[in-house]
Amino acid sequence: MSESTPPSRYRSSGVDTTLADASLHSLTSRFRTTWTTPKGQTGNVRLDFGFFANVIDIGHNRGIAITTDGVGSKVLIAQRMGRYDTIGIDCVAMNVNDLLCVGATPLAMVDYIAVQRLDAGCLYDLAKGFTEGALLAGVSIPGGEIAQVNDVIKNESGKDGKGFDVAGSAIGMVDLDRIIIGEQVRAGDVVIGIESNGVHSNGLTLARQALANDVSLYDTRFPELDGRSLGEELLKPTHIYTREILPLLDAEQGIDVKALAHLTGDGFLNLSRVPPAVRFVIDTLPPPPPVFSILQQLGGIADADMFEVFNMGIGFCLVVPASQTDATLQLVTRFGKQAHRIGHVTDRDPGDWEVVINTGDVSLRGKGKHFNALPA
Repeated sequence: MSESTPPSRYRSSGVDTTLADASLHSLTSRFRTTWTTPKGQTGNVRLDFGFFANVIDIGHNRGIAITTDGVGSKVLIAQRMGRYDTIGIDCVAMNVNDLLCVGATPLAMVDYIAVQRLDAGCLYDLAKGFTEGALLAGVSIPGGEIAQVNDVIKNESGKDGKGFDVAGSAIGMVDLDRIIIGEQVRAGDVVIGIESNGVHSNGLTLARQALANDVSLYDTRFPELDGRSLGEELLKPTHIYTREILPLLDAEQGIDVKALAHLTGDGFLNLSRVPPAVRFVIDTLPPPPPVFSILQQLGGIADADMFEVFNMGIGFCLVVPASQTDATLQLVTRFGKQAHRIGHVTDRDPGDWEVVINTGDVSLRGKGKHFNALPA
């Protein structure tokens, strides 16, 4: 892979993750003052900010897990391609997959659709995607909101009136004594990676920048994409991991799932959201889907940027004891999605690197929001 650009391409494309973290702190410090319910009482917030979802105590050892997310600039790909029937699947996936990361069983979600102006065909296709995603995830959609905000939403692709944005919020249930946030992760545990469908719903700003000099590339069909156009490939919906993960959370299966991570923005650095001072060493990765090498070559993107922005073919990770590796792989892959042992956990000295990728082809060390090349 190329190392031709400095590790700042995502910021130059318009997404500054470091600034976003600083801004988020100013929000969360204020929001935390609303947590007035004492611990052990109904309504108490059980987790701090920074996890994939939070959990609200509703009594009797039960909690409601809650999260919210959208699909980002993937809506601009849909607009450019004039196809709107998969974006709803992405929105469901981005929310439901995050609920899984705290050990919750997803139950329901509501949607928010903001439109430049009402277009029956576009809304029908959006609803089609949301419905398909909900059925795949096993959740209901009991409500939602459509907002007509012509002065706010625009369409950059020239398709007048087809500008839109989508987001959603989802809830799930989890026993309070079975919340999973990674507190029991220890050196010697293994990291299992479940393959993605491709780019999913993160990094599309960088992908669009890579194609900015030749928009005809959206319609170009690449042999390595089995004849699909690049635009069609980028629209492949985010995989919903409920079928692979929920059986692992069943106590009767006997799998000690210690941590779960949805690889969204920040790529493999999502593993560093696990609380203990451990290092994740990723030492074996399957070949990433061809779309990633196409984007890297077109945009001249460095390895460090690729791995801190994209999922690189692994959409979801979990951490289990080494002795349960084979049993975990058997449970995960029975529905057809490939999974692999991709790494292991070691102890980490304070201030040391949290995520190391050292596969022979790629050598990176990461902390916080950024990867850098490992010294030779």
